[in-house]
Amino acid sequence: MDRLTRRELKQDEFRDNIETLERFARKNWRALAGGGAVIAVIVGGVIGLKGYSSRQEAAANVTLGAAIKTFNAYVGAVAPGTLSSGELSFPTARAKYQKALSKFLAVAAKYPRTDAAAYARIHAAICEAQLGKDAAAMKLLESTARDSNREIASLARFALANEYAKAGETSNAQKIYQDLSQHPTLTVPRATALMATAQMYSSLQPDRARQIYAQLQREYASNPTLTDAIKQQLASLPN
Repeated sequence: MDRLTRRELKQDEFRDNIETLERFARKNWRALAGGGAVIAVIVGGVIGLKGYSSRQEAAANVTLGAAIKTFNAYVGAVAPGTLSSGELSFPTARAKYQKALSKFLAVAAKYPRTDAAAYARIHAAICEAQLGKDAAAMKLLESTARDSNREIASLARFALANEYAKAGETSNAQKIYQDLSQHPTLTVPRATALMATAQMYSSLQPDRARQIYAQLQREYASNPTLTDAIKQQLASLPN
């Protein structure tokens, strides 16, 4: 097999990984609109990866795509024929995140100067959080949030804000969400930051959450997918 053929196969593999991630992103748009950190990270990775051209970056992207497939793997018992060819499964969420973590850290170590490495570090931090290692997750996100690439930095900050919210550090989370909503990026659109803010207040200050949802309804009235997600969130708020 000559070099050109190998390169073409590598590009095809990269393209297949990206298409898989894009299908996942489209399927889970409502979760993204709701501010889910994991989904946002995945979608952000898809957006950021598509612009790469160098051979090293392409190789890093392919490796990252394989790690993300592990990250998205099915958890639980699998009946014969349930999963499509190439889909992965793990018996427990812990086993899945441990495996994904090792893969993301490997990408970051092998391709440290690529943007793929930065996206891998964000995913690694999410894995750490899922494994109960919140301090390690925050430390990794804080360092990645200083990345010179604005799209990466904003995505890392969004994931960090979600961690703050989970830890009950509402003030710290609010500051980041507000800044992200005022300075939106491709990886963290304004709607995503506002939805995350509303979700954070949904149980603590439901009236404040309603105000934010009302603001979103006004700003995104022409987006039926988002307005439907907002209605669902409003219906779930306590009286």
